[in-house]
Amino acid sequence: MNPILLEFPEEFETERLFIRKPLPGDGIAVYDAVQASLNELKQWMSWAHKTQTVEDMEANMRDAHAKFLTREDLRLHLYKKDTGEFIGSSGLHRIKWDIPRFEIGYWIDTRHQGNGYMTEAAEAITNFAFKELNAKRVEIRCDFNNVRSKAIPERLGFTLDGILKNYAISADGKELVDECVYSKTI
Repeated sequence: MNPILLEFPEEFETERLFIRKPLPGDGIAVYDAVQASLNELKQWMSWAHKTQTVEDMEANMRDAHAKFLTREDLRLHLYKKDTGEFIGSSGLHRIKWDIPRFEIGYWIDTRHQGNGYMTEAAEAITNFAFKELNAKRVEIRCDFNNVRSKAIPERLGFTLDGILKNYAISADGKELVDECVYSKTI
């Protein structure tokens, strides 16, 4: 089946979070969260090293919305249910529909770090992938040195498939780093 024809929920909830596809108009909230979190994001995300305006972020949101509709990439935004506040981004990336296989990526607004929101979101997104998208494999990959990021798949019972030595370039582009590959399979 052509993935563009797949029908599945574009939003869902957890105990504390409302999770949905990106929408036009999301740029300002995402921009504010990124700006508040730049120091931390720069350690792990190469895109955080690029100067972005509110307009750049809005263009990125519209592109993410379009890619969600075409099923090329399934970015998901995370909001606190009690306040409606944007707190981070996650989603299903590097999709291989013929398997189907997905990789969960994530980042959180530093102001909301340490509350278990990303673990809660990653668990819900993993369940969504298996239940709604018939996933056979869900991966989480992260820099070996990113202790907080590694803790999420470990808490959720993902298997450490391996550590890829000198696999990627650090977010600042200055050195080679090892990458951990965690997975859940059916």
